[in-house]
Amino acid sequence: MRRAVATLLILAGGLAAAGIGTAAPPIERATKGERCVEDVASMRRNHMRFLEHQRDATVHGGIRGARHSLKGCIDCHASKATGSVAQAGTDFCVACHAYAAVKIDCFDCHATRPAGVEVRK
Repeated sequence: MRRAVATLLILAGGLAAAGIGTAAPPIERATKGERCVEDVASMRRNHMRFLEHQRDATVHGGIRGARHSLKGCIDCHASKATGSVAQAGTDFCVACHAYAAVKIDCFDCHATRPAGVEVRK
């Protein structure tokens, strides 16, 4: 069993090194603004830290609408098709989190679409 797992890991590593593997998720471009509040590499690596820091500032200090607010992310990244960041598999948050196999729990409490956006049926 260990040998089979090791073989699979080596094969997966070789495929990744050769550029063969899972295609990157389809990411719809932001709908507002000229650029993100941080560079792409930083956001991919640290967005959860930014959101957690902003959450703490909001909950403990009452600071809302700052640079790394979840509302700001949703306002810019809601899909033109669904009006949401987490309704469809191709929506901004869902696409990346599914690709990375990471569960999103933000939207258990928070809205997935900007204020004033109606649900399309």
